[in-house]
Amino acid sequence: MTRRPPEPVHLIRHRRDRALSALVEGVPYIGFMGIGFDRRGDELTAVLTYDDKLIGNPMLPAIHGGVTASFLEVSAIMELSFQMLWDEIESGRLDVEALTPETLPRLPKTIDFTVDYLRSGLPRDAYARARVNRSGRRYASVHVEAWQDNRQRLFAQATGHFLMPVRDGTAE
Repeated sequence: MTRRPPEPVHLIRHRRDRALSALVEGVPYIGFMGIGFDRRGDELTAVLTYDDKLIGNPMLPAIHGGVTASFLEVSAIMELSFQMLWDEIESGRLDVEALTPETLPRLPKTIDFTVDYLRSGLPRDAYARARVNRSGRRYASVHVEAWQDNRQRLFAQATGHFLMPVRDGTAE
């Protein structure tokens, strides 16, 4: 019995990157906000690239609270979605080249989302990382933290609960 050789790393990376790119491109709002994602293995860090349009109070200046909340929510949904697809991406069962906004699996839907504003978001890039506390067939709970210059000095955090999509693409 011969053992199959391992799949080349560049193909695995391409599959992961293409799946993440398709998820992000499937939500035009993410591009409008200027949010990108840095992927290291299965870990995503959301990056909100600074732009003057994000400022809510020009006297401080501070990033608008709605921008902060949207950034955290997008981070949570993308983390959940990427995690939901992970096994299919890794096994190659998901044809990432055929992914389009029309063929993407449905995204989780927000049930509730609570944001804690810990300090003003400064006029610079921001980063967020989400941690899935629980993810089942129907429901998921996610915690998200956002920082700017120092990971230990959060400017916002949030907890959200999400309705998970049925995997055949129909709503529950």
